[in-house]
Amino acid sequence: MAAFESTSAPVPAIVTAGDSGAAKAVYGKSKVYLEVEDLPLVAHVVRVLQDCPEISAVWVVGDPGRLEAALSGGLFRDGLCKPLYLVEQQRDLIANCWETYRRILADDPTKGHDPESEADKDQEVLFLSGDLPLATPQEISSFIQQARVQGDDHVLGLCPAESLDIYRPKSEGETGITVAYFNLRDGRFRQNNLHYARPGRIGRRERLEEMYEMRHQRRFWNMFTLTLRLLLDRVGGLKIAFLFGMMHMAGVADRNGHPRLARVLAHWVTLDINRTTICKLLDTRFSFAVTESVGPALDVDTEEEYDAICEKYAEWMAEQRERSERLHGPIPPRIAATQGESGV
Repeated sequence: MAAFESTSAPVPAIVTAGDSGAAKAVYGKSKVYLEVEDLPLVAHVVRVLQDCPEISAVWVVGDPGRLEAALSGGLFRDGLCKPLYLVEQQRDLIANCWETYRRILADDPTKGHDPESEADKDQEVLFLSGDLPLATPQEISSFIQQARVQGDDHVLGLCPAESLDIYRPKSEGETGITVAYFNLRDGRFRQNNLHYARPGRIGRRERLEEMYEMRHQRRFWNMFTLTLRLLLDRVGGLKIAFLFGMMHMAGVADRNGHPRLARVLAHWVTLDINRTTICKLLDTRFSFAVTESVGPALDVDTEEEYDAICEKYAEWMAEQRERSERLHGPIPPRIAATQGESGV
């Protein structure tokens, strides 16, 4: 199916651009304000969402003053065709997501309300991070369509390693990006930073923040801490802690050049085991959507990644557009939306 063959009503997108809690800085700066080709990363994300038919409006959560400055360029503003709202950031990522969702329910960027009706609880939202300069509209549309077909209350996108390895340096000294993967019996995968969810249906939202804070797989202490918490959690228990530990040890082996050992360790864990585990931990219907969404999987977490994207952006973006059109079809003509109150 082509990426844009969709008859469902469009949904709002929440772009997380906060700099509190576990947010990472790059070059001492909140990474969403770093520029690639004279445009802040968060502006790249807002711009690409304009060409996604599945998106009705864009809600950006962060520091309103800084966001207003980052999103106020004349040429950038002229390219907007969907309502754009700025929301004041909260104490951490999950609070940012939840409070913005509450404002979507109230249709008001300054105040919201908790989900009250069944319609509120069924409100669907696309969440994505504000540092994805290589994402294309087709990739985002394709993910949304797949998530809708699956019909769960939280769908997380995954990208297989085979798709992302095109960005690895081909030889010593060549510019490229090497990322960490989750090693499973099914293969090697990376989160693609796209979440399609009904926030009002997620029973244990506080556990999402814990998982987010421990997300950096390269750090042993993060891995050990989360494994210990899972072990002590009545919902998790010894089995889940063991499987989680095996998956992360497989990742360590993979990153240190021991693929055979990584495959042996990963044999214990599958995508379905992860899915059922997360269902229990979050008390919700959860699933993965495995797509070739390469662009959304390449966020900016380090200075080296940012430098590589700055150097290779024109080349990589051209390749991304060609690949997306080949896989999903061309970007459709824009259908202008009524511009709402943006605060920008």
